[in-house]
Amino acid sequence: MQARTQVDVAAAEAAGMDPVRLDALACALHADYVATGKLPHLQLLVSRDEHVLLSHVSGVGRATQEPLVDDSLFRIASMTKPVTSAAFMMLVEQGLVALDDPVTHVLPEFSKLRVGTDGRPLRQPMRMIDLLRHTSGLTYGLQRQTSIDARYRELGLDEFQQKRSADEFIEALAGLPLEFSPGERWNYSVSTDVLGVVVERLSGLPLDAFLSQRIFGPLGMMDTFFELPEEKVERMTDAWQLDQDGRLSLYDRGARSGWRRKLRFHSGGGGLISTAADYNRFARMLLRGGELDGVRLLKPATVASMRANHLPGGGDLARHSSSMFSEADYAGVGFGLGFATDLKTAEHFWGGVFSTFFFIDPRESIIGLLLTQHLPSSAYPVRRQLREGVRAAIRDRRG
Repeated sequence: MQARTQVDVAAAEAAGMDPVRLDALACALHADYVATGKLPHLQLLVSRDEHVLLSHVSGVGRATQEPLVDDSLFRIASMTKPVTSAAFMMLVEQGLVALDDPVTHVLPEFSKLRVGTDGRPLRQPMRMIDLLRHTSGLTYGLQRQTSIDARYRELGLDEFQQKRSADEFIEALAGLPLEFSPGERWNYSVSTDVLGVVVERLSGLPLDAFLSQRIFGPLGMMDTFFELPEEKVERMTDAWQLDQDGRLSLYDRGARSGWRRKLRFHSGGGGLISTAADYNRFARMLLRGGELDGVRLLKPATVASMRANHLPGGGDLARHSSSMFSEADYAGVGFGLGFATDLKTAEHFWGGVFSTFFFIDPRESIIGLLLTQHLPSSAYPVRRQLREGVRAAIRDRRG
């Protein structure tokens, strides 16, 4: 199985990282997952002080055996959530909205929301911060725990590419009860999709236009979008899923991808396509406290707030979560404004259902990025192995 690993030995040693361990990490992940056929392909990027120290590409991008390449396009799924959250925080800085504002100030459709199938009243209103930290009472159909999430599945409310418009999406949600009163628990949900609609209504722009004009364009992220352009179709990877018999089957063909279709609704919770290089630029902006290459999107204090744990009363997800599914472990993990945060190391991170993943360690000035296209994301501990492998390669600790 074809693999290419590049370790910048001089840069790694200058940055206080062990180049041998970085190379061994890439080799191990390739051997464990790509060479064995568990994952179709793998792209890794690890940097410190914004210098790329490890770059790895292996496997095939498509079932037709084209090799994965550096600029391959990936469905990043829930790695869209930090981008939408950053967009919302830009509007907070503009003074157009506040974290404690009731969601009904922007989405009046939610004014008649109730809790549970018995229609209990909300103990407190759903606030914007509840959308950012997933304490809204909304859910995902894939949670498969209640009759409420069953209705989400029936209505297709988890789908990345809704046939509904944004207004129709909100109307459908408004007709369903919440799982719990906002602020009482944590439940991974369509909250960030709702947040994307909030961004649209506050800015007066479709979400794709807002992200393009305010984030992607300024940061030079020219390969990040909701709809796959025809001129870039050849770079789109296939996506695979793990069947019940343990074999991989195609979920979405890159050459005929469903991400080519014109959308009525842009999923702020999971709809973006991107590349390793593009998402690394977004992560660098966050690592630098909201600025990159002279372009400032957010204030340092805002980014610091996004990294902090905002779960009600503190504590970790093990204490607050009611989810059967999320993109993070629960013990020792808090949740900020758009992504999880490790309460011990201060790393913040998130992943997507196609097994994509990123983490930022602000104390050690490290970014890690893993891209592949495999459903479900819970099948293998590759994300944990990446984080542990990078930590093991640190020679000079700063945190």
